[in-house]
Amino acid sequence: MGKLGLIAGGGDLPLTIAARCEAEGRELFVIRLAGFADPHMARWPGAAFGMAEIGHILKALKAARCEAVCFAGNVSRPDFKTLRPDLKGATLLPGIVAAATKGDDALLRKILSIFEDEGYAIEGADDILGGETLGKGALGRIKPTAAQLADLTKALHVAEKAGELDIGQGAIVVDGLVLAVEAQEGTDAMLTRVAGLPADLRGRPTALKGALGKAPKPIQDLRVDMPVIGPRTIALAAEAGLAGVGGVAGQLILIDRKAIIAAADGLGLFVWGVER
Repeated sequence: MGKLGLIAGGGDLPLTIAARCEAEGRELFVIRLAGFADPHMARWPGAAFGMAEIGHILKALKAARCEAVCFAGNVSRPDFKTLRPDLKGATLLPGIVAAATKGDDALLRKILSIFEDEGYAIEGADDILGGETLGKGALGRIKPTAAQLADLTKALHVAEKAGELDIGQGAIVVDGLVLAVEAQEGTDAMLTRVAGLPADLRGRPTALKGALGKAPKPIQDLRVDMPVIGPRTIALAAEAGLAGVGGVAGQLILIDRKAIIAAADGLGLFVWGVER
C-alpha cells in the first residue's frame, strides 16, 4: 500500500481511518480542512489548509510523497463568496462553482477529478477500513418485527428517492408515516428534530417504533460519500423513540462496530442490513 493522503473533514470517520492506517503500519499524511477537522487529527503528520487552498494542498501531498488520497468526514457546503483561494484554487474555483450549481454529487465529482488529474488514486473509506460496512440481516441480537421492517423498507425507499434529487441520504418512517427526510442538516440533526415531534407521532422509550434508513444516493461516488453510522446514531435514534436503524448491506459504513452493537443491544434497537 502506498502512502495515503487523508483529506479530513469533521466527525469520527477521519479519526477511525487514521487509526486504522497507524495500526496497519501504513504511512499517512493528513490534510486537516480548517474549520472542520477534529483537533485530534493533529497527532498524525500533516498540515492544515482552507478548502479553497487547493494548490497548497496538492503541493503538500506531493512533498509528502503520497500516492493515493481519501476524502472523509463532514464538510458543509461553503459560501463561495467568502472563500480565500490560493492561485491554483482561484483558477479552479469557477469550474467548482459551476459544478456546485448542479448539486453536491456533481461538486464531489469535480473535486475528485482535480486530484485524479494530478495522478492520485482515490480510495474509499470502506476500502481502507477493510470492509467495515453493514452486512445482511441483524448486526446485534435485536431483530425487527414485520411492522418495523416495513417502516425500514419504506424509509430506505424514501431516502433513495430523495437521493435521486441530490437531497440527502436518510429518512425516518414510523407506522408508515414519513416523519423526516435528511437534507443539509445531517443525520444527527434530523434525529434530534424527530425527538422534538409530538409523542403520538413517534415512539417512546417504553414503546419504540419506526426506523431510520440510510442509503447512498444513486448517482453518488461511493469512494467519497458513503453513508455512515456510529454509536451516537444509535443513541440519538433511541432518544427519537425509534425501534432501529438500517441501510443497504455493503453500503453503510460502521464507525466502531463493537460499540454500535453494544449500544443497540443495550437500548433494545435493531441494526439491520437490507440486501439489494
